[in-house]
Amino acid sequence: MARCLQAVLPSTGDLPGLDLESARGFLVRFRNESPLRMQLTLALTVLLFLSTPLLTVRRPLPALWLNAARLDQHADRLSRHRFYLLRQGMKMLKTVGGLAWGADPDVRAALGLSPYAPDPGTWRKD
Repeated sequence: MARCLQAVLPSTGDLPGLDLESARGFLVRFRNESPLRMQLTLALTVLLFLSTPLLTVRRPLPALWLNAARLDQHADRLSRHRFYLLRQGMKMLKTVGGLAWGADPDVRAALGLSPYAPDPGTWRKD
């Protein structure tokens, strides 16, 4: 899952992309704190992302087996696909990945923002 989120939010110029270790840590917290429906939706959208390169880049391979250029092309084409559900799946990946990306101290420093304080753990699901 973390590698799919990283593929959706790569580095660009001076702005760092989603760090794989940060994404893994975020996903552990996400599984512990998010509703089951959101967890299932993320899992389904990851499967969608992994299984659709044939539709976007004409390669019958799982997405993570593509080279970096093709993977970027796959993510871009999937986010602009004519079928709404495919585009919506990419929005889910970008939303969850964006939560992890925006909390990364390196990203916040690149944007001129101070890092977030540690999570006080005051809210948890029942």
